[in-house]
Amino acid sequence: MNMDQNVTSLDPAFARNQNATWMVNQIFNGLVQIDSALNTKPCIARTWQISDDGLVYTFNLRNDVHFHDDALFPGGKGRKVIASDFVYSFNRLIDPKVASSGTWIFSDKVKDIHNFIAINDSTFQVKLVKPFPAFIKLLTTQYCSVVPKEVVEHYGKDFRSHPIGTGPFKFKYWKEDEILVMLKNEHYWEYKDGVQLPHLDAVKVTFISDKQSAFMNFIKKDLDFFDKVDGSYRDDVLTKSGKMTRKYRGKFQLKKSPYLCTEYVGILVDTSKSIVRNSPLRLKKVRQAINYAIDKPKLIKYLRNSVGIPATSGFIPQGMPGFDSTAVKGYHYEPEKAARLLAEAGFPDGKGMPMITLSTSTTYKDMIEFIQGELNAVGIKVKVDVSPAASLRDMMSKNGVNFFRGSWIADYPDGENYLAVFYSRNKVPDGPNYTGYFNKDFDRLFEQSYYESDAEKRYLLYQKMDRMVIENGNIVPILYDQSIVMMQNNISGYVLNPLSLMILKYVKKKNR
Repeated sequence: MNMDQNVTSLDPAFARNQNATWMVNQIFNGLVQIDSALNTKPCIARTWQISDDGLVYTFNLRNDVHFHDDALFPGGKGRKVIASDFVYSFNRLIDPKVASSGTWIFSDKVKDIHNFIAINDSTFQVKLVKPFPAFIKLLTTQYCSVVPKEVVEHYGKDFRSHPIGTGPFKFKYWKEDEILVMLKNEHYWEYKDGVQLPHLDAVKVTFISDKQSAFMNFIKKDLDFFDKVDGSYRDDVLTKSGKMTRKYRGKFQLKKSPYLCTEYVGILVDTSKSIVRNSPLRLKKVRQAINYAIDKPKLIKYLRNSVGIPATSGFIPQGMPGFDSTAVKGYHYEPEKAARLLAEAGFPDGKGMPMITLSTSTTYKDMIEFIQGELNAVGIKVKVDVSPAASLRDMMSKNGVNFFRGSWIADYPDGENYLAVFYSRNKVPDGPNYTGYFNKDFDRLFEQSYYESDAEKRYLLYQKMDRMVIENGNIVPILYDQSIVMMQNNISGYVLNPLSLMILKYVKKKNR
């Protein structure tokens, strides 16, 4: 397979982007894992118990899981994983000296290192300071993988390129920006239908950054797997309705599935900021008009060849457990309604309304220019400001832009992960509340959801919060994304999931 960017680290404590999580997921395991329907399944933890108050999680570990062989273990043989390995691995995440990008996993959930306890070799316990019903799902993230202390301490920062885990594949070789090789772990503990996993002998990753030439390698069958359909060859592969073009039909497999990512346009609404006080965007009717003015199905069809689902519900995307488009009604394309709301806000046909600036990064320029055209059509004059992704993110995290393009990708499969974006305590720079939405009723429901262990009842609270945000109009959901993968016809067993997490242990490759 190919990745268009180098892997930043193979250390789970730094699994902060897709390439890193994809590779970490092959080399490491955690207590629990997700299946294709986003259910939490046992992994190194055979079973677990949650106390009645939701504060104590007790995990019973398997006794047949070993780290990969390494010279640092006695006799070079990988030793058995025990509860104290999880104590060590989780402490690394909150250790300021490690400076893990996964600190947030436990930062507000445990008091200190004494909240991770090895009761004995096969029983591991976590004590939370307050209930967090999504905690078991949170533990499926790659940050929560188990690592061996003696190897990590030997390599220090270089553990990023000497990873030793318990996963289906073991690390063999990495020449940064060129090639990464992983071999089958012959001692892997997991079986499916009585057959030991994984099926593949090895995985080889190249790092060709030019998407067009990487795609040509796939067409020439030099690659078995290809991820994402880039703009440069999108029309070659997909029709406008999202089907495979006649040119490639039958030549390879193309699979599409929901991806927990909401593409949106955000509007800063915190009136204590001067850029908000002087902007027509401070008016709710103007924000709602913007929401009604955009033809999302047209955008998805013509700019994305029908990859994506129009976001006509809430901020929580389709594919998320508890998503219900009948419970959270968002905005459809209704330009007449947009015009009426503008007039009610005091700007009939946009008259007297100052020009507003919409900030985006280069990659999304075409999408934002489409939105600019839609808003101009109802009388809202928009100037597009294009800047590098990093500097746009920086401005968003300082509330320095009041109309911007963003996207939110799920870290774990629970709606809480999306609603946290509007919680007052997550105001910038402490958190991702980039729109400066502060609402006491919302906060109350958000905090109440932590004490609701019944998932169905919790989803009702999530829907109520989602409706509040949508009605306020500080967020303009554009689309719920979909992931696309292409595979040669001799590949089977690749299971798609809405987190777009790569799982290679079930994959089989037939000789041609």
